[in-house]
Parts: sequence; C-alpha cells; structure tokens
Amino acid sequence: MGQITITINGCQLGGRDGMTILDVAQENGIDIPTLCYRPELSIVGACRLCVVEVEGSRTLVGSCHTPITQGMVIHTHSPKVLQTRKVIVELLLASHCGSCFMCDKANICELRSIAADLEVGLPRFQVRKRYYPIEDVNPFIQRDLTKCILCQKCVRACQELQGTYAIDYAYRGFKTKPATPLDKPLVESPCVFCGLCVSMCPTGALSDKWARYKGKETRKVRTICPFCGCGCSIYLSVREQQIISVSTCTEDSVNGVCLCVKGSYGLDFVHHQDRLKTPLIRRDGNLEEATWSEALDIVADRLSRYQPDEVAVVSSAKCTNEENYVIQKFARAVLGTNNVDHCARLCHAPTVVGLAQTFGSGAMTNSINEIRDAKCILAIGTNTTEAHPIIGLEIKKAVRQGAKLIVANPRKIELVRFADLWLRHNPGTDVALLMGMMRVIVDEELLDSSFIAKRCENFDAFKQSLQGFNLDSVEQITGVPKEQIAEAAQIYATSRPSSILYAMGITQHSHGTDNVIAIANLAMLTGNIGKPGAGVNPLRGHNNVQGACDMGALPNVYPGYQAVADPAIRERFEVAWRCSLPVEPGLTLTEILDAAYHGQIKAIYFMGENPVLSEPQAKHAEAALQKLEFLVVQDVFLTETARLAHVVLPGVTFAEKDGTFTNTERRVQRVRKAIEPIGNSQPDWWITCQIAQRMGRGNGFDFAHPSQSMDEIARLTPSYGGISYRRLEEGSLQWPCPDAEHPGTPILYTEQFARSNGKGQFIPLQYRPPMELPDTKYPLLLTTERSLYHFHTGTLTRKVKGLNALREEELVEINPNDALALGIADGDMVRVISRRGEVVAKAKVTEVSPVGVICMTFHFAESPTNVLTNPALDPVSKIPELKVCAVKVERAEQTSIS
Repeated sequence: MGQITITINGCQLGGRDGMTILDVAQENGIDIPTLCYRPELSIVGACRLCVVEVEGSRTLVGSCHTPITQGMVIHTHSPKVLQTRKVIVELLLASHCGSCFMCDKANICELRSIAADLEVGLPRFQVRKRYYPIEDVNPFIQRDLTKCILCQKCVRACQELQGTYAIDYAYRGFKTKPATPLDKPLVESPCVFCGLCVSMCPTGALSDKWARYKGKETRKVRTICPFCGCGCSIYLSVREQQIISVSTCTEDSVNGVCLCVKGSYGLDFVHHQDRLKTPLIRRDGNLEEATWSEALDIVADRLSRYQPDEVAVVSSAKCTNEENYVIQKFARAVLGTNNVDHCARLCHAPTVVGLAQTFGSGAMTNSINEIRDAKCILAIGTNTTEAHPIIGLEIKKAVRQGAKLIVANPRKIELVRFADLWLRHNPGTDVALLMGMMRVIVDEELLDSSFIAKRCENFDAFKQSLQGFNLDSVEQITGVPKEQIAEAAQIYATSRPSSILYAMGITQHSHGTDNVIAIANLAMLTGNIGKPGAGVNPLRGHNNVQGACDMGALPNVYPGYQAVADPAIRERFEVAWRCSLPVEPGLTLTEILDAAYHGQIKAIYFMGENPVLSEPQAKHAEAALQKLEFLVVQDVFLTETARLAHVVLPGVTFAEKDGTFTNTERRVQRVRKAIEPIGNSQPDWWITCQIAQRMGRGNGFDFAHPSQSMDEIARLTPSYGGISYRRLEEGSLQWPCPDAEHPGTPILYTEQFARSNGKGQFIPLQYRPPMELPDTKYPLLLTTERSLYHFHTGTLTRKVKGLNALREEELVEINPNDALALGIADGDMVRVISRRGEVVAKAKVTEVSPVGVICMTFHFAESPTNVLTNPALDPVSKIPELKVCAVKVERAEQTSIS
C-alpha cells in the first residue's frame, strides 16, 4: 500500500491508500463524533455528524466516506464544523421523542453523549414528531421506534453481518422506519434474536428487556460463552453478585461483535431458583439436604469399596479443562480404573479416531476466521446456522465474497438458501456420496498429484477401492443425480482453497468413522490440507468437548491423546502422579452403561452429564443407572439423571469459577469468575479434589487454584506445553503450543502430518448402510437435530424463560406428503414409535424434511426423543447411530399396535 501524508488539526500524520479521514483520525486518537458509522458495517453517511473541514473544499465533507489524498489539510473541530454538528444534533433531538429519564439506554445513549459534548441542550427547532407504539411482545428485545434516528445500523447489521434480512427500511419520507416483512412484530419475522441490532443501536430505539431497570454494572468480566464449540468471547456485566447483561468482546475474539440468541440472552439460568445450592443425600428413598462434610465422606467411603473394574467416571464437555483433567486423574490415580469417558462418545468419537488414523490427530485443522477466505465450502452433515451460529456467519460472509457453497444434507436447512449446489442425499449414505465425488476427481484428473506423492501414502490401494463407486450405483444409493455429484466434485477440486465443515450428521452413524475417513481422503486427494482457508474442520457441539478430549477424559488415552497401553507413556504418568496406573484401556460411555445394566459396573461418578436424555435407547440407560449400587451426580441442576442419584453434589456454572475452555478450533481461552458461587455450591475441580483427599491422595489433589492444574497439564501434555494462565491473560493460544515461546498453531499439517512417519494415510472404504432402515412396520426414518434456541439436554436453556417462549416443546418435523398420507395436520399431537419405545410430541408439517424422513431434537424431557434412537455402535469409535432409526408415526389419540 502506498503511504500518504496528511495534516489533521496541525499534526502531520501518515495514512495508506484506501483509508478515509475517519480511519486516520481514529488510528491516531483524534475524536470525530459519529452515530451511523461502525467499522464492521458498510458506510452510508446517514448521520452527517462526522463532517470535517478540508482546506480547498467548498463544503464540509463526511469523514467516514472521504478517502485521504496526499497533502490533504483537515480541521475536525473548526467553528464551522462545530456549528454544523450542533445543528445536526438539534435536528435529531427535535425529532427524537421521549424522556431520557424514562429511557433504559439513557446513560449509554450515544446521541445524548454527543449532545453533551457539543453543549446542546433543548433543541431550537419545532419538528413534526413521529410516534410509534412500543413493541414488547417478544421475549428479549423492546422496540421503541419513536426514538429511532434512522442511522441504519440495525438494518446493515442484520443484513451484512447476521445475514438474516429480518429488517429493512419501510415506507417513505417522514414515515420511514426499520421494519420487518409486512411490518409484523419481531417474533413473527425471520429474526433469530441474536441481539446484534440492539448492541448497534445508538439510542433507546432498541433495548434488551433482560437488562432493563437493573441499574448500571459495577464491573465487567471477560469470559467465554458456555454453550456450543464456537468459543465466543463475552463480557458479563455484574451488579451486586448479579449478572445483569451480556455484551461482546471484540479483542482476540472468535465472534467479534456477533453472538447468537443463547449467548446474548440465554445466561440467566445462572440465577435460576432451581439451582442446586447444597449437597443432597438419599435417605429412606428421598434426596435430603446435607453438609459438604457428610456428602463427601459418603462418596469417598462408598467409592473406596469397589474394585477398579466395578467403578466408572463420566466427565463433562461443559466443564473446564482443569476440571476434566482432575477428574480423569482421579479415576486413574485414585480409583485405579480407565473406565472414564464423556459425551464426546456420543458426538465426535469418530473424529478423534478417524482423523487420528488418517492425519495423526483428531481435531479441526484450520481456524474459524479462515472460513471467510475459502473459495469453496463443503458443508456436509452440519446444520451450522442452528448448532454453530457464529461459524454460520463466517460461511455466509464467504458466500458474499464469492465462495462456492456446497451443502450436503438430507434436510432443507437454512444454508441451502445460500448454496450453489444442494446434495440432498439419503440419510446414512455419506460414504457413497463422498467416494463418488472422489471417483470423479480421479477419473477427470482433478487430484493434486504432487501433494499426494510428497505428503501421503497408500494412495494406490485407495484408488483401487474407488472402482466400486461408479456414479450410477452412487446415484442409486444416495438418491442424488449423478450430474450433481460430478458437479460437486468439480467445484470442490477446482475452487481452491476448499474447506470441509462437518458435524454430527457425519459422526453419529454406525459407520461414523468411515464417514470421517472419507472426508479426510477427499481433502488429501485435492491437497486441501495445511493451507489457509482449506482443511478438514469438525465442528464440536459443546463449549469444551475438544478440551475434555484433550485432557484425557477418554478410556484409552491420557491427556494429549497419549495411549494408556504404551508402557513408556504410562510410566511417565505414574512418576508424575506417584501411583501405579491400570494397564488396559477402559470402557466407553455406552459400554459403561451396558455393563451397569448387567451388574458388572456397580458405581458411577457423573460430572455434568445427563445420560437419561442423551443416551440412545434412553430407557435402557435409565434402567442401567437404577441398577447401580452407588450413583453420584455432580451438576448445577437436579437433572433427570441426578434424580436417580444416591448423592448429588452441587457444582457451579461457568460464571462462578476460573478455568479454561478449548473451542472447536483448538483455541484455549480463559474462563473468569464473575460472581461468587450461589448458595453452598462449589467448583467441580474442588469437589473432586476433596473426594480424592478423603481417599488418601491429598498430595496429588491439593490444587489451590485451577492455574496450578494447568501448570501440571502443561508439564505432561506436549500440545499444551507452552500454555499457562500468564500467557492466556495476554491472549488465547491454539494448540499445539509446545513451549512458552511458541505462538500457537492456527493451521495444522503445513509441513507434515502428525502420524509417526509424517505422512497422511489414504484408507480404502466400502459403503455400509445404516443398521436400521425403514420397513413395512416402521416405514419412516427418524433423524435428530438441534434447535438454535436450546442446548443439548436442555439442562441450562430450559431454565431460560425467553428461550422457552421461542421454542417451548418438541416438534416432529414431517413432510407434507407423509402428513397427508397419515391424516396428520400441522399442530396435531402425534405418537412416534420405534422398536425401543415411543414418545408424544406436536407435528410440524414442513418441506424442510424430505419425504420418508421425520426430524426431532432431544432438548425436551417431556418428549425424550432418545427413547426412540438406535444404540447400534460404530465398531471402531463405539458411537451410537443416533442419526438414523426406523419409526412409525400416528395421531396421538390412536392406540398403538405393537
């Protein structure tokens, strides 16, 4: 960029081609007031407050849109400029109705602040005022458009950043206002209640209902959102131990100015009246309050009675890295068992296994902010805008910048609206689809031969396996026309860099590991690995599921994916932990519950998991827990699982503790304590350490602060070797970060893969159908999804009144053709029946679901979807086939016929 010298207020300053006067001024700390400008938005020059005087110009110019030129001399606060700004503010105030004393944004109103700076009091002008009724019918946002100054920030933010297009300007002239389609309330519009428009609004025209009348915060604490794997940075505004609002943090941030509805408005579960506040012990069949001393003594005594193969520990992807580290260490060093697992077994176990086989490490290869730079995005098995909303925004941004988007999904998800090509394949046919694409790439010589020769192995055997996937047979299996398969292959192979995004639509199958391997094969075949904007990018569902895996909350590996079966590695941990460790890998989560059902596992210690709702064939999981001799559950609410426990230990939420989360892109970020623990609850790491100390292991569990746990993690985990709280205070780090001087690794495998020989491994595949397909008795196929408005089993989000208002119950999404054939109308209560059980829920007739396929979430205990799902396991990763099972649907008033 060329350097340009200009003068502002007598100071000579340097700028670059493309910069505006406002850019240079802000870069040098020179204040120019604005109301319509935001660096994240397009420039419209609507407010006119940023006018400046440029010598040689006949008129004042808007600094936000005027580019600098060599030698330009500018005055930002000349008498002419100040007088003009005062007149503009007076005109805005004259049409800005309402009392500042009654406005919730009064103390932070940008218009009021600028008026005060310019010493503007009552306006001199009599302007016809606009009056609009206050819209207060949605759960989160109040709209008082009488106060709107038409700055366009809300409209531009909704369209340019969120990509929802829920609002635009309506009417003309004096009646102009931001409005939804047909000027309906927000709740009847496409609005997703992300809160971005509210955060952008400079006046009280838009305000958060959650924060109203709670006063001004006494402090703001930076932390990380506790929901999905995006890892968004947020500020919690706190007043007198109460979280009163949430705002975004843009520095060193994944999300910038954006959040989703859960991040903006879904955190008041922290103060819910049903929070567990004291330990509970089962006496005479009832859970009764107890002291910490009583509860911890009972847990320590009872767990000490069992042999290592009779006990298991289940960790949590919602808890911090430090807490997951401590509890897996407790299982191995205190209980002497490798029977430790967590919910990754139900979501991304195939990612850990499949990518370890092909690449050497099971994690997202690239960074979230690189998605916008991809030339092609293949989104397969991911409903990104619902499950990972901030990553969904990156996809939309890439498309606006010209990227090609291929969506492979049986359902007509929102991303289809933005796609160049939609592959609507039959559920469970991903291997056939991907191998068919690779057959085209090889046949048409679109592969990256030099990358394959230099960086990969076993290509010949893989190439031979493609012979079984001619496009005619692939079309028959997948239901996708062969012309579309060929087009998808050509787009992906030629529009480099190409990025693959996937989630549980790929992993939750009895062949989930094969699905992941197929994706890895495709990326290696085209050389889309180790480069910016490319890669294989699994999207983790929980806030810390990546970290829980990293910490060794798995039955076969210690922290850093170091094999428990390797004698040298095991000896290293035995020395560090000063104990003998079990030799054989332990049981997976699904195997633990099955062993409990058969009486082999007699005691389980759960931390923050709710298998009664999350496990497939959930009634089996519930029956297994009821057969246990001893069940201890550590959580923040009395979940469906906790109600079965012998002892319940009250943990704290993310807002009440220190620690770290590792998001889906391997980014380790600080979680900071904002308020004191509610009631008599305690951090999960503290609880586990107290149990360990009572069981005679005080010297290994005497941590006084989570930072000490992280120091131990760094000593024992090569990929976390350079991570410490001191460094994280300066900014987040992406692993591998092997030492204190290492800057972290945004992109994996730039030079070589993580396998022992440094090569990526092609793996031949065969197509295997799902374990259960529709038949005459169960003619429909059930697949599962997540709702934007809820999270996992609803433990947290179902406690948020506003989220329940937006999605209050389970819905059975069914295609109109299927509904017509079954005599089902939209809104009818229906019974969904599988070979394992039945649930009742409300029908939603929609073309989003294809003919023959129904879709449900698993957020609602009243309609526990996982009663229906198939526990058939992937033989390698042991993940259940949650995404495909055969069902029948009937009106609820009908009698079920088995």
